[in-house]
Amino acid sequence: MSLFRTLVRAVAPAAVMLGLAATPAPAEQIRVGYIPIIGAAPIFVADKEGWLKEGGLEPKFTTFESGPNMIQALASGTIDVYVAGIAPLAVARSKGIDVKVVAATAIEEMVFVAGPKLAPYFGADTKAADAFKAFKAKEGKNARLGTQPPGSVPDTTLKHWLWKVGAVDKADADIVALGIDATQQAVLAGAIDGATVREPAVSIIRARNPNVKIIALGGVMFPNQPGTVVGVSGAWAAKNPDGVQKLVNAVVKAIDLLKKDPDKAVPAVGAALGKGIVDDAIVKTALTSPATKFLADPRVIAAPTAEMQAFQVSIGTLEKDIPLDGLIDASFYAKATAK
Repeated sequence: MSLFRTLVRAVAPAAVMLGLAATPAPAEQIRVGYIPIIGAAPIFVADKEGWLKEGGLEPKFTTFESGPNMIQALASGTIDVYVAGIAPLAVARSKGIDVKVVAATAIEEMVFVAGPKLAPYFGADTKAADAFKAFKAKEGKNARLGTQPPGSVPDTTLKHWLWKVGAVDKADADIVALGIDATQQAVLAGAIDGATVREPAVSIIRARNPNVKIIALGGVMFPNQPGTVVGVSGAWAAKNPDGVQKLVNAVVKAIDLLKKDPDKAVPAVGAALGKGIVDDAIVKTALTSPATKFLADPRVIAAPTAEMQAFQVSIGTLEKDIPLDGLIDASFYAKATAK
């Protein structure tokens, strides 16, 4: 045998092995359910910047109208990752659905806006109770207020602001459950007099009708209001804990970018939430709005979540206190930030 053939036979297996080692492993598809709000922006930035792909994750996104609507998909195993409010997850866990919160994305998102008819009743020092009472007396009807389904964060936040913070008489306001898009359209059409909305709906509504006014920011409605979170199904987490860590790593990096360089995030957020319809200037306004507070540490929302749950029990949207032990797993965030 020639020296050349001997060398080829010796080197070929090693070359094959090196080739195999150099071939990247196929990305794992993760099915992500989300509601179209600015609080979900980090997951889209993480995708656009390639940080999910770097972690071996290939997301497939599905839009939902609210967190409660997403729970069924989570329970049936048709989504792996949930990006929406935390309150429905607590209820889901109490019903035996294996899910955990591994990161927050934003807090104090919900704000109350008043339409052109209701807004003038709110002066600089006007109490909410007085404004709604005066509206009813002059207009001859209750103010109609839009929000999302009972048990959702928007619904709970609105009721907390009305009844606990503002001491509004329940006889002076009617609450209507609507989807996110329907609420936005109803405010603009004058079909409702006010609503709890989040960005980018706040900026979209006010750009189209400057007579719609922000009456209360999230911190006023419910201090440290727990907002959007990243939840993962227990089945997916058990199968791929490394994938969960890489997901959280990517979300943490995305939130850092959103805080430091929102301009860079505009294309990714606009494409995901605006579908090419919402102007980039409005997306930028929404990202830098006083109603937008990005935050990744899930430990921050632990106590407010318990407080929100206690309020839900008091108003009857939740039958009883649900044990929250195990709902929030901050270990992935701690590892991502070395904190």
